[in-house]
Amino acid sequence: MTFKSQAVTLHPIGRVEREEGGRGLSPENLSARPARILLDPSLTDGLMGLETGSDIVVLYHLHLSTGYELHVHPRGDPDRPLRGVFATRSPRRPNPIGMTTARIRRIEGNVLEVVGLDALDGSPVLDVKPHSSFFDSPYTG
Repeated sequence: MTFKSQAVTLHPIGRVEREEGGRGLSPENLSARPARILLDPSLTDGLMGLETGSDIVVLYHLHLSTGYELHVHPRGDPDRPLRGVFATRSPRRPNPIGMTTARIRRIEGNVLEVVGLDALDGSPVLDVKPHSSFFDSPYTG
């Protein structure tokens, strides 16, 4: 089976802003710290219906990631057995896209203050979606 390469063009809708940057923090520590998503002001009306206290899924570009390997040690720990990159959350992947669920703490104009986001300062935000227990839970059929 061959795959015909087709370009996909995405444009950031905003960016992540963190006072401490986030580099060097574990994912758990990074997620525990509040962050801001600065949405392109022309897209502010798209936030209608989101509320403080609700959960969102944030898709973002892992902008500091370069290259990838198909086999990685989870969290870069050589004591952990190698796994396929698609079986990990490694930022070094063929398409460096991150995804996480965050809770909205405050909405002010085009700015979402959230907690639970593991993106670094400056990460381009590709999309924001409401978290749905139906769509975001594994199929159990």
